[in-house]
Amino acid sequence: MASTPPLKILTGTALTEQQKKDLLHRLARVEGQLRGVQKLVAKAAEPEDCEAIAQQMSAARKALDRSFVTLMTSAIVTQAEGEGGEENRQQSLQRLVRLLDKFA
Repeated sequence: MASTPPLKILTGTALTEQQKKDLLHRLARVEGQLRGVQKLVAKAAEPEDCEAIAQQMSAARKALDRSFVTLMTSAIVTQAEGEGGEENRQQSLQRLVRLLDKFA
């Protein structure tokens, strides 16, 4: 199996480089969990196998939810500490609040 090359991490104001690395690491773990779930589904032969699949799906869903919380927390911290004046900071924080309201 060929491995994918690492993603290039861009510099910007959305997240710090470390926040991006941490989030990408979490998402890579979720990706691995989902590949494991796919294998379990492919090999399911008995009704009891569905419980193991459901358990792994639940774990992957929770890991993805945790990644979302990490993303939003990191974005809030980064925006609150950001430069650009109080008005820009308030606009950024209001945008993040709308995102939380929309997706959480």
